[in-house]
Amino acid sequence: MKVLVTGVGGQLGHDVMNELAKRGYEGVGSDIAPVYSGVADGSAVTTMPYVSMDITNAAAVAETIKSVNPDVIVHCAAWTAVDLAEDEDKKAKVFAINAEGTENIARVAKEIDAKMVYISTDYVFNGRGTSPWKPDCKDYEPLNVYGESKLKGELAVSGTLEKYFIVRIAWVFGLNGKNFIKTMLKVGETHDTVRVVYDQIGTPTYTLDLSRLLVDMIETDKYGYYHATNEGGFISWYEFTKEIYKQAGLPTKVLPVTTAEYGLSKAARPFNSRLDKSKLVEAGFKPLPTWQDALGRYLKEIGVLA
Repeated sequence: MKVLVTGVGGQLGHDVMNELAKRGYEGVGSDIAPVYSGVADGSAVTTMPYVSMDITNAAAVAETIKSVNPDVIVHCAAWTAVDLAEDEDKKAKVFAINAEGTENIARVAKEIDAKMVYISTDYVFNGRGTSPWKPDCKDYEPLNVYGESKLKGELAVSGTLEKYFIVRIAWVFGLNGKNFIKTMLKVGETHDTVRVVYDQIGTPTYTLDLSRLLVDMIETDKYGYYHATNEGGFISWYEFTKEIYKQAGLPTKVLPVTTAEYGLSKAARPFNSRLDKSKLVEAGFKPLPTWQDALGRYLKEIGVLA
C-alpha cells in the first residue's frame, strides 16, 4: 500500500509517516516547502520520499498526486492558526488552503480511485451545550473562520468521494510544531502563576496515538465520519494545565478563569469540545490511550522527563 501524506512538516503528518514506516508501508510525504522542513529527529519521515506540493494549485495537485499514484491520501495539511484566520487579509488564504485545497485533493483522489483521510475539528459545531458531539451529527454552526473553512473541506470530501474517512480531533499535541503543552511548559518555567480558562471542556489528542489509529483505518474500508481523541475523560484547559505541571514537576500555580475574564482571543472558542468516540469501538477500532498516559509519554518524547 502506497500512502501520500500531506502536511508532513506538522505534528500529525510527521507521526503518520513514521507509523507507515513502522508497518512496512510505502509512505510519500508532502508539504509546501521545497524539501522536508519538519523536526530533524532522525526518524523515518526524514529519510522517506518527499514531494513539494501547493495544495491551492489545482493543476499542481493533479500532476503531483498522479505522479505518486497513491492507494491512500492522508490529508493533514491545513491552516491551523485560529486567531490569525479572523484577519480580513488572511481569510481568502484560509479558505484556499482548508476548503479549496482539500477539494483539489479530493477530486484527484476520485480520479485515481484512492482512499482519502481528511482531518477535521470540533470547530465545525457551535460549541454550546454539554452533550458530546456525535460524528454523524449534521448540526453544523461554526463559530469562527477556521471552523467554517474546515467544514467546507469536510463537505468537499463527502460530496466528492465515497471512499473517505473524515476524522474530527481536538486539542492536538505532538513533537513537530507548536502546541498548548509546549506553551504552558515555557510559561511555567518563567512565571509563578498562570491564568487558564476552566469553562472550555474537551479532551486532548496525542498525534503519536492518533497516527496509529489512522493507519488502522486505512487498512479497512469502514468509511465515514469519526471522532478521535485520547480517552481519560473530559477536562478543562485549567485541569489539563494542572496535570502538565504535576507530571513535569513544575511548582507553577494555576488560576482558573472564565473565557470572558481571560479575553485576548480574536476568534470565538467553543465551550463544548466534547466528542463522542463510541463509533470507533462500534467499527472495531482500538480507542486511543488515556490523555494522562499520553501526556507522560509525550513529556518523555520532548525530553522533559527522563
